Amino acid sequence: MQEAGAHFYDGLTAGRHEVRVALSGDRQALQITGETLPEPLRWPLQDLRALTDTSDSGRLTLTRLAETEDESPRDPARLVVLDPALIAWLRRTRPALFRTDLRKGTFRTVAKYAGGAVGAAALMLFVILPALANTMAAIIPVEREVAFGKTVTAQMERFLGGSRLGSLRCDNPAGEAALDAMLRRLTAGREMTYEVELQVFDHPMINAFAAPGGQVVIIRGLLDAAEGPDQVAGVLAHEIAHVESRDATRHALRAAGSAGILTMLIGDFTGAAAVAVMGEQVLSSAYSRKAEAAADVFALEMLAEARVSAEGFAAFFDHIDDLERVEIPEYLASHPVTAERAAAARDFAAGQEATRPVLNAAEWQALQRICD
Repeated sequence: MQEAGAHFYDGLTAGRHEVRVALSGDRQALQITGETLPEPLRWPLQDLRALTDTSDSGRLTLTRLAETEDESPRDPARLVVLDPALIAWLRRTRPALFRTDLRKGTFRTVAKYAGGAVGAAALMLFVILPALANTMAAIIPVEREVAFGKTVTAQMERFLGGSRLGSLRCDNPAGEAALDAMLRRLTAGREMTYEVELQVFDHPMINAFAAPGGQVVIIRGLLDAAEGPDQVAGVLAHEIAHVESRDATRHALRAAGSAGILTMLIGDFTGAAAVAVMGEQVLSSAYSRKAEAAADVFALEMLAEARVSAEGFAAFFDHIDDLERVEIPEYLASHPVTAERAAAARDFAAGQEATRPVLNAAEWQALQRICD
């Protein structure tokens, strides 16, 4: 290997030294000499490491493996080689040139900090966020809650594919009229905290969800699976219960916070992952057993006051349970259907008098075609 010119930086000053580089007599090191260097330098070949943070293929920046306090144990000095022949020789003969070296104990340190970060995230997700969501749900003004609910609903539409397919909202006039008739029947004479805004999304998922501020969405798959309007009315009454008790607000606040934390952890700041995380959580709506039981009681009372048979509420879950291998994990997971709950609804229905279907045959047919 012939002597070649190079630039040398000592890592202590900003000055550049023009140097000559040659292979040492024992062929075990690079000998670096220059008029401005205090003394010649010897860099063992086995310690040479190349920096990869340069886009100029016509140069090779070298440093040395050295004991430092940094995670990457490298000498601060840099040798910039410009000679093509020397660059080619180094690349060909030094297999460790581009090795990544870590200081001893680095993995243990990283594991310690990673464990701490996971613990902090878990504390935030499972302890702090639920408490904060409960507090915010209790103090947030209704008008702000309504605006938040509209945002959540829009994100859910995006999560279900609305941004690619256009709006998912079903707006067949006859179907919307039937939906309004069902809502009026259920809420007539009741003092409601929120003005319920009800809509149907055109998607095959068998589900329904409540968002803050009176926003309730029925997904078309549920209409397809239901055998009559009273079954849909029971589900709707259950979701309205979550709205009125602000369960939906607490859950959406927690989901929004969880989505933000998780997307920060995975490094996605585009919003796509946030929508996905929040969508999964809102659709799965993992309310507590206490909240679910209270929503059942509310729904049964609402059906009774509207003189709608609670039999449909029980029959819907029986019907879903009979559908073999239908993929409906969200609704069943978020609203655990047990024989006791279905039996309770059926017992309640047995005590009702003078009920009538929530919609007539023509209205029910129109509702089922709301997405046409």
